[in-house]
Amino acid sequence: MLRDYQQRSIDMLYDWMRNQSGNPCAVLPTGAGKSHIVAYLCKDAVQTWPETRILMLTHVKELIEQNAQKMREHWRNAPMGIYSASIGKKQLGEPITFAGIQSVRNRAEEIGHIDLIIIDECHLINHKDEGGYRKLINDLLEINPQLRVIGLTATPWRLGHGRIDEGEETIFDGLVEPVTIEELIYKGFLAPLKSKITSEKLDVSDVGKRGGEYIESQLQKSVNKADVNERVVSEVISLAGDRKAWLFFCTGIDHAQNISDILNRSGVVADVVTGKTSKKERERIIEEYKAGKIKALCNVGVLTTGFDYPDIDLIAMLRPTLSPSLYVQMAGRGLRPKSHTDHCLVLDFAGVVEKHGPITAVQAPERAGKGGDAPIKVCEECDEICHASVKKCPECGALFPENEPQEKDFKLRQSDIMGLDTPELEVKRWVWLPHVGAKSGKEMIRITYYGDLSDKPISEYLCIMHGGKAGHKAMRTMTELAEKSGINIEPSWTIADACKNMTKAKPPKTVKYVKNGKYFDVKRREYALASI
Repeated sequence: MLRDYQQRSIDMLYDWMRNQSGNPCAVLPTGAGKSHIVAYLCKDAVQTWPETRILMLTHVKELIEQNAQKMREHWRNAPMGIYSASIGKKQLGEPITFAGIQSVRNRAEEIGHIDLIIIDECHLINHKDEGGYRKLINDLLEINPQLRVIGLTATPWRLGHGRIDEGEETIFDGLVEPVTIEELIYKGFLAPLKSKITSEKLDVSDVGKRGGEYIESQLQKSVNKADVNERVVSEVISLAGDRKAWLFFCTGIDHAQNISDILNRSGVVADVVTGKTSKKERERIIEEYKAGKIKALCNVGVLTTGFDYPDIDLIAMLRPTLSPSLYVQMAGRGLRPKSHTDHCLVLDFAGVVEKHGPITAVQAPERAGKGGDAPIKVCEECDEICHASVKKCPECGALFPENEPQEKDFKLRQSDIMGLDTPELEVKRWVWLPHVGAKSGKEMIRITYYGDLSDKPISEYLCIMHGGKAGHKAMRTMTELAEKSGINIEPSWTIADACKNMTKAKPPKTVKYVKNGKYFDVKRREYALASI
């Protein structure tokens, strides 16, 4: 039985495949159950069209095994095979094949005709027409030009390239975003993260950058210092309390071993897992960690994907990174619901929360040679949406206030990493009004939420006619608001029709928001039984 958002994910993918050409990527938070969605897609496709052949690809054996296991749970006698050297199986010929890209990248002729490729952790596919994934896809397209590809990821970006659906050579043509971290936490499918101020801060001011990321050798040299390591471990122990499963993300093998040694000397049983740890030894260490025999696990780049232990209740970030994907993957290890507590504590010694923001609002890295999306601000006098750089509203001439100086010292609050620590307005009524940007000429919708007479109204804009990411997000928000309010949006409606009907509809019970200069950003809307 699928959860509601998992079924929604499948429905949105089907809708894309029916109505659009190209290949979609489904963006699903860590812990959303991508393997269940994959299993259902495979089962439904093969049972509906028995001649269908599906190739499920990923890059680590843990994910291959996990996806294959869920396939068996949904379909006990599924006609499936596994092709992976690391697992020790080379099975081809079944309608469904779970494979490691390293094992099959040069085996298109053996694989033969494929109708659908599903790729887990698809942000690893090269933006350019090169690399193992692209070679295999191109070779299989020569066999079947009608081949389609579906991607799955929690982090739809690549350093130096931006979003994985943008660019001339990208394999994906758009993103499907069925569910957010906030919704999964609200419904109890994920556990929140909490953060505390750390006194020790890792200094990377002297570390160079290459390819959009810190140079690894310089990073470890800068971070892995005996006195710093001692202070970090001491602080972790002082803040950990009775937490039972600690996970450290380190910059390199020496760094991880040094942290582990200090932990053990301090009476905390610790061990190390790196890319050089043998398969047998790695399995033993992780088994003892999950059994509670090892309290602290120090790792270097191997426990970011495919590692699922829900009871992790403390994460120590000792690995500075410029990659938002790596940041989300590290933090994601603590999102699964626990058997013994309601959250996971994140200690951010590396400054990754400051760099990338809350995991609920991480921004894509800029594409090489291009800036990111233009930031906006709204004129308080006429509600014109303007570029953030302008000092005077181009519509009415009103002057924008000077930017307030930002604090130099970033301070973590308990919930900074979640971005959910926000004021709340109890909504009495709302008003939807059409709005046209005088400069852009594009239509949009302004929603204003009203509380008591003494409450300041909160407004937001839905740029539904803007196209691109902003337009897609606005349309999704409007559709979800209508659904929660019991309104069916008719295809024939104009913006004015939508505003008229939605103003009469039941508003959210509360809205949570953050102050953005003189304006407000709505972060969450809560109804009696659900929220968006």
